[in-house]
Amino acid sequence: MANTVIYKEDWTVKLQETLDAPTFWKDVCRVDFTTSKVLHNPYQSNAAAASYTRGAAYTYADFTVTDDSVDINTSQVVAEFIDRADLAQTGYDLQMERAVRQGEEINLTIEQAFVGDYANMTDFDNTEIGGGAGDITLSATNVDDVVRAVKKKILAANGGDMYVRQGGFIIWDPTAFELLESFAMANGFVTQDSALGGGVDGVNGFNYMGFTHYVSNSLTTETNTLHVVAGVKKTYHLGILSSTFGDVMVDDKDPNLQSGIGIVSRVDYKGKVWNNVSGLIYDVQIDRS
Repeated sequence: MANTVIYKEDWTVKLQETLDAPTFWKDVCRVDFTTSKVLHNPYQSNAAAASYTRGAAYTYADFTVTDDSVDINTSQVVAEFIDRADLAQTGYDLQMERAVRQGEEINLTIEQAFVGDYANMTDFDNTEIGGGAGDITLSATNVDDVVRAVKKKILAANGGDMYVRQGGFIIWDPTAFELLESFAMANGFVTQDSALGGGVDGVNGFNYMGFTHYVSNSLTTETNTLHVVAGVKKTYHLGILSSTFGDVMVDDKDPNLQSGIGIVSRVDYKGKVWNNVSGLIYDVQIDRS
């Protein structure tokens, strides 16, 4: 009796290859792969200096430690069924292709969760670049103003040390990114050569004006407002359950009494903008009317 065997190890390796491919959320976010359910981020109050008279007694001041926490309680599942006849007629490559696609979908899910959390980020509108209240009407002549103003806002929030240590980022949509490239290529031969020769691949980005710039199709447009995400790297915290990330379950015993195999992968995660660094990550509001 000849049995058709589906080797889980092959599936897991192929899925893991896709998950381990470079993705901008791994570069931009602080990512913890953990088996814990709750992420904690305790922080201390700042020390305060007080005037002092020589020879006099001084008074000790109290400090506080605040615990900021979040539950890793968001789950997404990718479940697919392959009929046994389809599997036989298309070959083992179909299984490997589905593993790749599921890995890509998991990466996209996390990316969307990160950039879609703009409501918990600090607002950044047209007033930040010296205009009136409302969304920014972006152009090739003011896109550099946005970049400079993001840096100014980071410095004004006392985030200069973190910016130098961890780097800055801006995630644009393709339309806005084209304006940035246009500005870069129009300003100096060195910048032009770098922008034309290097470009951007959407994952690794390119470095310009003190920031790493990425392009994404996952940014949210809501009521004619595009929400571009910018700030200091590693200020957005992603907790991902390591036990389910990159694993896959293959059921080759006719799931639901259907003749075929089931392929299921999942991710359990939660993102958080911590209170003590919320002023260093921004929802840049661009007009898309």
